[in-house]
Amino acid sequence: MAEDVILAIPTKEERFIVEADASDRAIGTVLSQQQNGKWCLVAFMSKALTVTKHNYKIYDKELLAIMLALSEWRHYLMGATKDVEIWMDHQNLQYFQKPQKLNQ
Repeated sequence: MAEDVILAIPTKEERFIVEADASDRAIGTVLSQQQNGKWCLVAFMSKALTVTKHNYKIYDKELLAIMLALSEWRHYLMGATKDVEIWMDHQNLQYFQKPQKLNQ
């Protein structure tokens, strides 16, 4: 069963977390903040990918989700007094730790 979601009013003094995930056809992100010792939902976003972006590798889709989230919520995150954490699938990070062969 679905429940109504209550969004918290963000403050600049508390830490933000951006969670991002991607699938073959869509991306989703969540912005949370810890308030009074409890994690609260501040905002969320999902977006269907264009047919062209369906061909992206999964790690590129994950990075696209992060870029869109940071752009969408920059008015919250730029004024944050604490570091912003970004959470995503760990497996996808391994790809970016390896040297990549560049096309000439």
